[in-house]
Amino acid sequence: MPKIFTVILCCCSIARLSAQNPTGTLIPPDKLVEDTTGQRDMIQIALQITHIHIKKPPQVRGKRVYYSLVPLGTSIPGGGNALITATTAGFYLGDRANTFLSTVTFSPGTNFKGEFTLPLRTNIWSSRNSWNYGGDYRVTFYPQYVWGLGGNTPPSGKALIRYTYVRVYQNALKRIGGRPFLFAGVGYNLDYHINIRPDNDTLNLPRFAGYSHGTGVHSNSLSSGLTFNLLYDTRNNLFNPLPGWYYNVIFRINPKFLGSDENWYSLYGDARKYISFNPKHQNVLAFWSYLWTTLGSNAPYLDLPAITWDAYQRSGRGFYPGRYTGRTLWDFETEYRRSITSDELLGFVVFANMNSVTEPETRSFSYLHAAAGAGLRVKFNKHSGTNLCVDLAASKGYWAVYLNLGEAF
Repeated sequence: MPKIFTVILCCCSIARLSAQNPTGTLIPPDKLVEDTTGQRDMIQIALQITHIHIKKPPQVRGKRVYYSLVPLGTSIPGGGNALITATTAGFYLGDRANTFLSTVTFSPGTNFKGEFTLPLRTNIWSSRNSWNYGGDYRVTFYPQYVWGLGGNTPPSGKALIRYTYVRVYQNALKRIGGRPFLFAGVGYNLDYHINIRPDNDTLNLPRFAGYSHGTGVHSNSLSSGLTFNLLYDTRNNLFNPLPGWYYNVIFRINPKFLGSDENWYSLYGDARKYISFNPKHQNVLAFWSYLWTTLGSNAPYLDLPAITWDAYQRSGRGFYPGRYTGRTLWDFETEYRRSITSDELLGFVVFANMNSVTEPETRSFSYLHAAAGAGLRVKFNKHSGTNLCVDLAASKGYWAVYLNLGEAF
């Protein structure tokens, strides 16, 4: 079944990439306007309650920055709880009539026990969308459970491993010709796992994982490579995507001469569709599917495709991070988003997802895993469209609460 969906997805991608202005998917950039009349958000309510009056700054076309800041308490991989401060900024580097919203997200977290995460993500659109710059920078030290390879690993067959993780991803994409939504470019990716070790020193990690690359005890794993990117994006807001299409194809090569431990390759294909049933209020059906494969090469164990380890770690709600790992991963998700109040302050979502990874011996998809959930939305900043998102999701034998600023996809 996953192979069938993958073929359909690829066919749809080829057909849609030929279009320059997809009628019915997005308001053309020259028609976009900011209209928040009648809407309320948490910032406005807080100012009214505290009777704080802020002088409205003069309007500078295309230069206003919209901030959202909130402390979140949440569970973490490896068990326990952490305090995470989610900070987002949305801004325009050009006229919003022809420039998408640029976003920056910084979500540092700690459990006050010496374990922490420092992620910074950027998605920058230059004036008139001439260039797109995407960045992902992280320094993380948190324990992580692993289950080995394949889709039939038992829930109890897990091991806790520790390591320090450094990630540096940066790309630059140029708009192709006169096509308003099509971009191509290159990037650099660095994944560095330092001092990989099981929590139990008696555990033979290579034997447990059934994988010899990047599993040496007290070893390091370094992947350094170039990416070749093709992007098609008709959304104009990453925090809360409007109706439209999104396609992203990334081919990554990790040669030893750039510092990688192994010569390995990967291909990541991502497709999303947003359908609006009411242009004045939130009433959207969203679809997301991605295929991630190492193309048969020997990627280090912690760089293999795993559920929830997509670029923004937003997939697989209802599954433990890294619960299913393989040389190839397929994931499909859908979500319905709807306003509750006419002022857009409150809303709700319901969602479901399924995934499958290839088996280590047969390299085929043999097991399908599903999860579902629902969530509450509170408008945090109406100008950037940022929602405070509280989701509850569950799969067989596991459930979790997710707190975020901005939609999952």
